[in-house]
Amino acid sequence: MVTQEFEKRTRKLIDSLKGICAAYGLGNDGNEFKIITQVFLYKFLNDKFAFEAKRIDPKLAAAENWAQAIGALSSDELEMLQLQLGPDTARLKPEHFISHLFSRQNAPDFAKLFDDTLRDIAITNNDIFAVKTDGGAKVTLFDRVSEYITDESKRDDFCRAIINKVAEFSFERIFTQKYDFYAAIFEYLIKDYNKDSGGKYAEYYTPHAVAKIMAAILVPEEVRGKVANVSCYDPSAGSGTLLMNLAHAIGEQRCSIFSQDISQKSSSLLRLNLILNNLVHSIPNIIQGNTILHPYHRDGKALKKFDYIVSNPPFKMDFSDFRNQLDSREHQARFFAGVPKVPKKAVDKMAIYQLFLQHIIYSLKPGGKAAVVVPTGFITAQSGIDKKIRSKLVDEKMLAGVVSMPSNIFATTGTNVSILFIDRANTEDVVLIDASNLGTKVKEDKNQKTVLSVEEEDRIIATFNSKEAVEDFSVVVGYDEIAAKNYSLSAGQYFEVKIEYVDLTPEEFAAKMQVFTDNLERLFEESTGLEKEIRKQLAGLRYEY
Repeated sequence: MVTQEFEKRTRKLIDSLKGICAAYGLGNDGNEFKIITQVFLYKFLNDKFAFEAKRIDPKLAAAENWAQAIGALSSDELEMLQLQLGPDTARLKPEHFISHLFSRQNAPDFAKLFDDTLRDIAITNNDIFAVKTDGGAKVTLFDRVSEYITDESKRDDFCRAIINKVAEFSFERIFTQKYDFYAAIFEYLIKDYNKDSGGKYAEYYTPHAVAKIMAAILVPEEVRGKVANVSCYDPSAGSGTLLMNLAHAIGEQRCSIFSQDISQKSSSLLRLNLILNNLVHSIPNIIQGNTILHPYHRDGKALKKFDYIVSNPPFKMDFSDFRNQLDSREHQARFFAGVPKVPKKAVDKMAIYQLFLQHIIYSLKPGGKAAVVVPTGFITAQSGIDKKIRSKLVDEKMLAGVVSMPSNIFATTGTNVSILFIDRANTEDVVLIDASNLGTKVKEDKNQKTVLSVEEEDRIIATFNSKEAVEDFSVVVGYDEIAAKNYSLSAGQYFEVKIEYVDLTPEEFAAKMQVFTDNLERLFEESTGLEKEIRKQLAGLRYEY
């Protein structure tokens, strides 16, 4: 009940913040998401600091006003308190607290005080909470939020409205909650900002069903709690849904997250996601930049290899402006199957997923595992780069299996998708699952979407992990058999074609044949009549002018 109540109140807070933005002309503005996510993050960090400080010092927990009690500490006492805070907690000063700003809201130039406070928090915590670009520049935690309001005379009122709203309740009682609470809140927070908006580098949100299936197959129940000190990577991370699911399956403190994404928005959302999910230690590994052209993560001069890789890369994109730079000796080993050529038409439909998939295979450690969303066309293409990639996966025995998902599992695209599972230590046969007939069709805005039930998700996971062959649903096949079928990874091509035999007496057989013959005769007669009528109609046609 506590969780449900807090989720309801948190959603109400998010709606209120969006309402404030709309009232000041920022509704659906490109900057709205920056304000909403940064204010929400400020609120979260403030309450997390209070929660941790009270946990460390019982006197603060017993104080009638914890913020005033911390304000009364000597500089040495405050420094000692800061040293005892965990690495996931931002270091705040009394003048950073929401209660301090709330009490100063009628001061002149309040917007400047609000912005200065957020910027000082960002600078104080820059080493832990800043993400980097592939050029090395640091992207700090907070911008000067009020400056998104064009009319300077309205900035003070805008910041007052925000501080009054975030001061209304505290997250403190919810910090002991697990992942599911924050996943639901994060999804609600970003639901208007993480859609395929049609831009060149549009972000793609991955449904929970896909993320859950990936994590449960990469990290089955029997190994959970046993995997430790592993690296998890997503080269097109978006807001981090896949990485969060994988990290929770392994254990937040048992893994390090690495990512790269060209989108500024995605990097900001992923940082927020990491903070909400006790993965602050991985923020320095979040890179904003072009993975394909400038892969960032390295061990020395060589590209870094990872234990686990998950990804839902963009499928099609215009990369004609840097395509020729990739088709060079420097990138030959990474793009072993080739680089798509620039088409004469529709350059925005260049198959960039082929580059991401090759990059992922190249970036996997010996013994590493990966799960990648690919267009279903990839699993049966008869030639070209797709087939070369499949051949490598099969010939080098690193393919673990494929799950072909129902159509419209992504509401924003009509492209059918499959999940490719790679295991460089696989010693068994390959599982191919056709889940295309599962799910329930629902309407989401103007789009149709297919939703899997929990039971259907669990059925896919259990079938894959137990390597079970189920009639018209899954097959377990050897690498040689796949190679013999032109490297097709479609389960349907391996299903057994069944012929049903029915016992009939000679009389029954003759009677059935007579029925078929009579029907055929009747159809022939109808056909002859129709033919005569058509000829008659054609002969009656005349040219008139």
